Amino acid sequence: MSRKFAREAAFKALFQLDFNFEEERREECEDLAIETMFEDNPRLTKKDLAYIEGTVKGTRARLEEIDGIITAHLKEGWQLPRLMAADRNILRLAVYEMKFVEPALPKGVAINEAVELAKRYGTDDSGRFVNGILESISK
Repeated sequence: MSRKFAREAAFKALFQLDFNFEEERREECEDLAIETMFEDNPRLTKKDLAYIEGTVKGTRARLEEIDGIITAHLKEGWQLPRLMAADRNILRLAVYEMKFVEPALPKGVAINEAVELAKRYGTDDSGRFVNGILESISK
């Protein structure tokens, strides 16, 4: 499969974990979310699964730091929990890929992929919102 398809599955797993996560069962929750993506998408390859697993677990491991980066670029008075869950998790995924993956995903690619996910899973304004936040973060 394509990286784009695997990235979408990683986003869905992160979205799921935003609602179904227990810190004391961290690994179990993450593994279940990843397994669900693999079961729901039989066309995913072992390489895709490795990307999804690394991305989801890496994002979750750095969640506090990633959320801090995002929060620093929100308008005054806005808090991360106030964002739509889809937008929040798309931003988390993109920030992880831009800042913590080696080699880093080029910022333009990360932003474009995030905007496409936002248009597909968010509101009419999500694409512009995600683009604006990520452009600010990338500077």
